[in-house]
Amino acid sequence: MPLLLLLFIAVPLIEIALFIQIGGIIGLGWTLAIVLTTAVIGTWMVRQQGREVLLRVQQSFSQLNDPTEPLAHGAMILLSGALLLTPGFFTDTVGFLLLVPRFRETVFRWLRSNVSIGGSSTYTGFAADNRHRPFGGDVIDGDYSEVDPEPRRTKGPSGWTQD
Repeated sequence: MPLLLLLFIAVPLIEIALFIQIGGIIGLGWTLAIVLTTAVIGTWMVRQQGREVLLRVQQSFSQLNDPTEPLAHGAMILLSGALLLTPGFFTDTVGFLLLVPRFRETVFRWLRSNVSIGGSSTYTGFAADNRHRPFGGDVIDGDYSEVDPEPRRTKGPSGWTQD
C-alpha cells in the first residue's frame, strides 16, 4: 500500500517536472504535438500487439497449454495503453517500453520469480475426509414430499394470463 501511495504522488510530480523542463526547451506547441503524437502512435501499436496476444491466448487455450504468459503480456499491453493515453513523457516512456516484447518477457520472468500467488480454501462441510465415499463430494441430507399436479385444462385460458 505505501508503494502505491508513493507512485500516486511521485508520477504526477515527475510528469509536471518533465513538462516544465521540456516545454521550456522546445516550447508549448511542440510539447503538445509530441504528447498527441505519442498517444496516437501508442494506440495503434497497442491495437496491433493486442490482436497478436489475443491470438496467442486463444491458441494456448485450444492447445490446452498454460495461458499465464500470454495473459500477462496482454495485461502489460493493456497497462501500456493506459499509460500512453495519459499525457506525459514519463508515462509515455514506460508505456512504450511495455510495448517492446523483450522488455515484457523480462518483466514477466522477474514477476514469475519474485511474486508468489497462493490460494486458500476452507472446507465448510462436516467431513473433511472423502475417502470413505465412493463418489466424493458433499452429502446433503433432506426431506421430500410428493405433490400431485393439478389436472391440465383443455379449454380456456392457460392460467398465465388474467381473464
